[in-house]
Amino acid sequence: MADTHLTIAGKTYTSRLILGTGKYKSFELMKQALAVAQPAMVTVAIRRVDMSDKSSQSFWKFLPEGLPILPNTAGCYTAEDAIRTAHLAREALETPLIKVEVIGDPKTLYPDVEATLVATRTLVKEGFVVLPYTNDDPIMARRLEEAGAATIMPLASPIGSGQGILNPLPIRFILGQAKVPVIVDAGVGTASDAAVAMELGAAGVLMNTAVAEAQDPVGMAQAMKWAVEAGRLAYLSGRMQKKFAASPSSPTAGQVTPVPAR
Repeated sequence: MADTHLTIAGKTYTSRLILGTGKYKSFELMKQALAVAQPAMVTVAIRRVDMSDKSSQSFWKFLPEGLPILPNTAGCYTAEDAIRTAHLAREALETPLIKVEVIGDPKTLYPDVEATLVATRTLVKEGFVVLPYTNDDPIMARRLEEAGAATIMPLASPIGSGQGILNPLPIRFILGQAKVPVIVDAGVGTASDAAVAMELGAAGVLMNTAVAEAQDPVGMAQAMKWAVEAGRLAYLSGRMQKKFAASPSSPTAGQVTPVPAR
C-alpha cells in the first residue's frame, strides 16, 4: 500500500510519531527510548530545561544526534509568555518550529484557546512554523488553520491522563475539514490508543507520559512506533464495514461449485 511521508511546512519526516522528553527517570533511559522509537522529532519544554548547560551530562547531550527538535511553550499561561518563550527557543535552537501551548487551567491543563489563537497569529506573522496544542473543537481548529498554523494538534484527553481518545467524533470533524496535518496530542496511554488515532486518519501522534512512565519505557517506545505504523497502514487499507448481524467467514454464495470426482 503506497503512502506519503508526513510533511509539515514543506519539510518531510519519515516517522509519524513525535515524542516528548519529560518525566523519564534518567536522561540515559530517555536516550534509549528515543533511539528505539525513531520519532520524526522530539519536543522540548524550553521553560523547563537549562538552555546554557553544555556539560557532558546535560540534557542536550542525551538527545540522539540529528534528531529534529520541536521546542514547546509548556508552562505558559498567557499569549505573551508563549510568544516570549518562542523567541527564546528560536534564538537558542535556531529553528522556526514552535509548539504553542497556552494553558488555561492548572488542574485540567486544558488549553486557553483564545490565547492560543492570539499567540498563533502573532508568531506566524513573525515567521514561525506554529504547531498549536488545542482542544478538540472543530471551530477553533478551523480558526487556527486560517491563522496560519502548520498543523492542528487536538487533545485526545487531558495531558498525561493516559485515557486515550475519549470522543473520536470531534477528531473526525477536524480531520474532515483540515487542509494541514492533524496530529493527535495528549492523553495517549498505550499502543492501542496510538493505533486508534492513526486509524481515524490522523497524520501523526504526539506523546510523552505514555512512554516515560511505562514500566519499561524502551519497550513501550518500540510498541508506539509499531502502533503508529500499523494504524497508518490500517487506515490506508480501509477497514471492513461494520455489520449488524454475523457474516460467515467462509460464505457459499458466489463460490465455484466443485466438480465431482469420477
